Amino acid sequence: MSLNSDIGEGFGVWSVADDRALLELVTDANVACGFHAGDPDILLQTCRDAAELGVTVGAQVGYFDLRGFGRRFIDVPPASLAADVLYQLGALDAIARACGLSIAYLKVHGALYHACVQRPDMARAIAEGLTMFGRDIPVLCQPGTPFAAAIDDAGCRLLREGYIDRAYQPDGLLVPRGQEGAMITDPEAAARRAVQIATTRTVTAIDGSTLPLEVDSVCIHSDSPGAQEIAQAVRAALEDEGVALRGLLA
Repeated sequence: MSLNSDIGEGFGVWSVADDRALLELVTDANVACGFHAGDPDILLQTCRDAAELGVTVGAQVGYFDLRGFGRRFIDVPPASLAADVLYQLGALDAIARACGLSIAYLKVHGALYHACVQRPDMARAIAEGLTMFGRDIPVLCQPGTPFAAAIDDAGCRLLREGYIDRAYQPDGLLVPRGQEGAMITDPEAAARRAVQIATTRTVTAIDGSTLPLEVDSVCIHSDSPGAQEIAQAVRAALEDEGVALRGLLA
């Protein structure tokens, strides 16, 4: 099982989380590529730390929306969105290579991810950007969604992701941020959820129903309250259960 987190989501003097501390706990880092968060200094330091700690690096692409942290829908034309994806991949690729790393996968951030679930044209634009990048890297996303189906239809490889700090609806989608119960911030509750996903391949939805959930990786959002404490509890609980933690492409 892989344990991933969104990393490098600060900008300039602002920071969202203790990225170094999270990198010491996770196996895979979804590195913000400068559109919703991140700047050249942060990208470079993140990649240097990831290389030192043996953490796999993935590109987290989003809307060009620093002010809104990529959590506001923007109706970007698909052709422009594909170019945006290529631009972000190129930025991280150059910095990762300078640190002896390469991009292992792509993950879509925030409002752009939710748009891809609802808009097949946007999902296809993500695939087009990947194709232009010219490297066969997989897409990390929630299984069983229209976005996953669109990426699969485009011929891109999929890596399946589950969330331990977000609540699920009975239909398998995430409870929208802002709704009561959408975030799981208690480290012990998050750890129990991680163990459930890893050992039973199921997750409990917000209404108490049990959903099947076959995943390759579980995610902790670095901007969740207490992200470092959640990551510590999750890693310890998984290791206590004998779950082997390794990078997505290890």
